[in-house]
Amino acid sequence: MKRSFQRLLSVVAIFLACTSMAYAQLPNEHFGKPSNLEWDYIGWGDAINADAIILCKTMKATYQLSDQVFSNTQSSDINYDNLSDFGKNEIDDSNILVKYEFRLRTKILKPDGAKHANIDITYFNADNDKVFNHDEVSDLKIRVFSKTDKGKVGKRNVSPESFVEERINGSYAVIHVVVPGVEAGNIIEYQYNITSNRPTFIYDWVFQESIPTVRSKCDIEIPAFLQFKMNVPINKLIKSGVEVGHLAYDINRPDMKKGKTCVTNHYKIVGDYILPKGQALTHNQNNAGDKNAAAEEIGVLTSQIVSPKVTPPAEMPEGCTHLRVK
Repeated sequence: MKRSFQRLLSVVAIFLACTSMAYAQLPNEHFGKPSNLEWDYIGWGDAINADAIILCKTMKATYQLSDQVFSNTQSSDINYDNLSDFGKNEIDDSNILVKYEFRLRTKILKPDGAKHANIDITYFNADNDKVFNHDEVSDLKIRVFSKTDKGKVGKRNVSPESFVEERINGSYAVIHVVVPGVEAGNIIEYQYNITSNRPTFIYDWVFQESIPTVRSKCDIEIPAFLQFKMNVPINKLIKSGVEVGHLAYDINRPDMKKGKTCVTNHYKIVGDYILPKGQALTHNQNNAGDKNAAAEEIGVLTSQIVSPKVTPPAEMPEGCTHLRVK
């Protein structure tokens, strides 16, 4: 009996070790300090031949509500039982903001990969006199990490002088970010936020870039009174799910003993180990003689407001994406 129990413990230990190794193969999602794994990472399969790889890119979108959103109700909580009370005429979308947090970490593997340190950020910015009619990009920070042969990590910040803004059309502008002095072995981190007063529009999320991507993740929490059709790419590399969440608001009002809450639809979509279009699928396929095997198109997460029925906000010009790695 004792020997059987010891064998069982050995099996459990091996399982846990294998599980830990599997998770360890993915980069961490906490920005500010690249992990040892990421410093040693050189890719996977045919991605080993890449000039650069995206270690991790994330988007988190949450809604910010105020007590003026629903002028015709006294309810303190919005749940599935009373959602029907919140019709189109009761929603004041001028009191709803969408808060985005974007993070991106890229590793340069070869000297020719330095160009992939540059990115474009496309955002809504109407060319008119209405000050409120634009999204605001804030806290744009870029850091370049380097590591010596002795293991010492250095960090430098990229000056805002490397950011150049250009208008695309009457509704959208793009911030061109050029990162100077990038060398092979560097890891570059980008982070920025966007505040939008267009609650019926959510930025698309591109899973497939021009270079391999280890992890691509978006986390979107939407108040349930706003019904979106979420078009998630159907692909074996993409895992998606939605669950019921709750959003607290007006929690700091001195005249309220209890803050209000709103039921939400909380979407989490994750893609792992995504190759660029046209790149061979696996090293094994190449060895088998399938020289023409190309990476399948992963697609883009898109959304469209369904209820309430409103005039759609201006869409991005064709061929443009919000975040593009050059």
